[in-house]
Amino acid sequence: WFISQYMSGFGNEHVSEDPRCPGALPEGQNNPQVCPYGLYAEQLSGSAFTCPRPTNKRSWLYRILPSVCHKPFKPLEEGHLTHDWDEIEPDPNQLRWKPFEIPKAPQNKMDFVSGLHTLCGAGEPRGRNGIAVHIFVCNTSMVDRCLYNSDGDFLIVPQQGKLLITTEFGKMLVEPNEICVIQQGMRFSVEVFGETRGYILEVYGAHFELPDLGPIGANGLANPRDFLVPVAWYEDRQVPGGYTVISKYQGKLFAAQQDYSPFNVVAWHGNYTPYKYHLEKFMVINAVAFDHADPSIFTVLTAKTTRAGVALADFVIFPPRWGVANNTFRPPYYHRNCMSEFMGLIKGHYEAKEEGFQPGGGSLHSMMTPHGPDADCFEKASKAKLEPERVADGTMAFMFESSLSLAVTKWGLQTSNRLDKNYYKCWEPLKSHFNPKCK
Repeated sequence: WFISQYMSGFGNEHVSEDPRCPGALPEGQNNPQVCPYGLYAEQLSGSAFTCPRPTNKRSWLYRILPSVCHKPFKPLEEGHLTHDWDEIEPDPNQLRWKPFEIPKAPQNKMDFVSGLHTLCGAGEPRGRNGIAVHIFVCNTSMVDRCLYNSDGDFLIVPQQGKLLITTEFGKMLVEPNEICVIQQGMRFSVEVFGETRGYILEVYGAHFELPDLGPIGANGLANPRDFLVPVAWYEDRQVPGGYTVISKYQGKLFAAQQDYSPFNVVAWHGNYTPYKYHLEKFMVINAVAFDHADPSIFTVLTAKTTRAGVALADFVIFPPRWGVANNTFRPPYYHRNCMSEFMGLIKGHYEAKEEGFQPGGGSLHSMMTPHGPDADCFEKASKAKLEPERVADGTMAFMFESSLSLAVTKWGLQTSNRLDKNYYKCWEPLKSHFNPKCK
């Protein structure tokens, strides 16, 4: 029953209790002297206590044992997870990666944590300002181990294979073309069903929120009611052999042992939760007369900075839609940007790069590095008859955009062996059409 049941609403005050224990939520207070069923009360804070009410995030969890019951944390091998942005010289070139390789089981069993590979990022978690882009590739489920991120929030974009994610708040089934957000401090474990791959946007020091709509009005883009939050589910399970709790702390991994499952929350209430969203629910806004609207109209979620209108990170999608603009070059325009743009492809063919940019791969156009449609796309779009047309049917591309200048890791540039060294050649056939005699 837990896979298909969710509560809806972005940032809502939710209440949930496992139906096996009716009345598990205390009435009228958070922290009674004795909780129902002999549970422990534990608060999870996602913001400072004194944050203004609109940004104050916390949830109360009523659990069989408090999460403090564990042996000391010890360092765990990080593999290819890093926040060392100086391990290799910076590279300002247009970068594109072929689909990242998923290891084959059973020769090389890899779960979600061991399959984390940092591709690029900036800033650092101790100062609570920064982001990282990770690729995850895995072929086996996490068994008797969970992860929580002390550094920030994970926005997870599965590309191949579905994820059954067990959290302290309940379970979420997340499939390709859906996303989920696991916020700072929330314990979770990932079950997979074969070869699995996807992308992660990690933000330090801010939480994701819905973008302001401005002149669009009250409705549009990602609607709050389409975000789903899991319902309470618990297991009262002893693990004598040891359950491993992994903490990502200051960019490194640490492991602690305990003898019980951490997913022992019988009831909870609050507004600080994991959540998921289906990208097909996005209400697309677009130009219907002429010219080409900026890609900000496709923003699903944003993590803001203190500067108005400047994002630490935006999550942007390019969904199926109608193109109807007259007298307009309809694909994305040529661009040099004060922001950094990482793009990934969940399925299909991206309109401006039909060849070479493949599902499970990616591209990075760094700060002020020029980019735009390849030569073939430019020639076709310049000569096309401008009738109403469907754009991107069967496709879902996305972008992680940031105001930070992103450094690429050694794994991204070298070790992964997925960098497309010929990417720059897609623009070489572009030729001058300039004729001073033809106005």
